[in-house]
Amino acid sequence: MADSEASGGCACGAVRFVATGAPLRAGLCHCMTCRKAHAAACNPFLVFRSEQVSVSGELKGWRSSPGYERLFCPACGARVIARDGGGEEVEVSLGSFDEPGLFTPEYELWITRREPWLAPLPVAQHQGNRPAA
Repeated sequence: MADSEASGGCACGAVRFVATGAPLRAGLCHCMTCRKAHAAACNPFLVFRSEQVSVSGELKGWRSSPGYERLFCPACGARVIARDGGGEEVEVSLGSFDEPGLFTPEYELWITRREPWLAPLPVAQHQGNRPAA
């Protein structure tokens, strides 16, 4: 997967991205901020090194927590990526990729906020944030 590329974008196509190589990690977050930001029961995401992801099109953003900016398409409102404060990593929304089935979550975060009807995946489960690597 080192040389592979996966592309995607927002719902209206005004924002596009290409992710090159394997992600650093992939997860599902059930925290309230992710739930509300995505208007969904959870946020499936992938984390890449910043240099692995190129983005074209206009993005607007907001800081949901210190050092974390969520970026979306101003035309359709679709959340596409997020950036950490250090600029070293880019989080890409799993649902933003053009092709389904390319990636599988490796862990779940904030499972205390998981909807009771949503079964846990057979992956590592974390009560809150993932422990630092």
